[in-house]
Amino acid sequence: MEFRYLGNSGLKISEIIYGNWLTHGSQVENDVAKACVRAALDVGITSFDTADVYANGAAESVLGEALAGERRASLEIFTKVYWPTGPGGPNDTGLSRKHIMESIDASLRRLRTDYVDLYQAHRYDYETPLEETMQAFADVVRQGKALYIGVSEWTAEQIRAGHALARELGIQLISNQPQYSMLWRVIEEEVVPTSRDLGVAQIVWSPVAQGVLTGKYRPGGELPQGSRATDEKGGADMIRRFMNDETLRAVQELKPIAEQQNMTLAQLAIAWVLSNDNVAGAIIGASRPEQVESNVQAAGRTLDPEVLAAIDDVLGDLPETDPGKTTSPATRVA
Repeated sequence: MEFRYLGNSGLKISEIIYGNWLTHGSQVENDVAKACVRAALDVGITSFDTADVYANGAAESVLGEALAGERRASLEIFTKVYWPTGPGGPNDTGLSRKHIMESIDASLRRLRTDYVDLYQAHRYDYETPLEETMQAFADVVRQGKALYIGVSEWTAEQIRAGHALARELGIQLISNQPQYSMLWRVIEEEVVPTSRDLGVAQIVWSPVAQGVLTGKYRPGGELPQGSRATDEKGGADMIRRFMNDETLRAVQELKPIAEQQNMTLAQLAIAWVLSNDNVAGAIIGASRPEQVESNVQAAGRTLDPEVLAAIDDVLGDLPETDPGKTTSPATRVA
């Protein structure tokens, strides 16, 4: 395993981060989820990402149970706040002081820890003054419940404003967690340059484009049984943007490039996002321990400029690059 600094901080995280968005507490049984976490630990992953909204708290609980007994100081645990939790009351969502202060305590109970290393705003909240949100985060840090602050899917302008307030309050906003892959590059034009300027790093999710970049979906072929594309409750809506024959055909054309690098398509996709020097880590999920063991082999791999150029030649204008695709809900989802 290789490690990188998270933004302009002294915190190091593993290049490969284990995340449990669509698995723990929902898609796979708890014993399998724990086996995946065990596999992550065994291959040297020290960073684990979750959120209170995943399976309405169940994902945090499973992760907390799976990590019980591990040396806490040897782990970096990340969670998030924003989306609705609990019964969905008027204050069970957003980035108000009330929701943040109640949510951090609930997350810590579920994760069985006294603090998280990184507490992230899961989206931007247009209904709460940014000053209120950042003051609440500052208080969470001063109470010792979080060491650092991050955001997720914020625009360049929002990151700059949040970073400025964090500095005024004496805390560190060091990361953004966006979707990023060969096929989804919307952060490259604005978010990445702004983040570099501010000392903010990216922790990217879905580096294999919800599984499309594994090559398991073939143009004109039937969808694999039990795959993400067939699961209406587990991300099928998000994967649809990539499920067209042109994109799936191009992905198949990436196979010779991966083979030349002695890599699987998934490993190539993960190594590709890690080739961006503003990316501190790539989040992988798993429904089987073998997936962890395979994908972690992308850590420490360097893709030469010729390889990156060959990938771009194959994909052409298929990747989404519009920075306007980085959005948060205009109103809270209750």
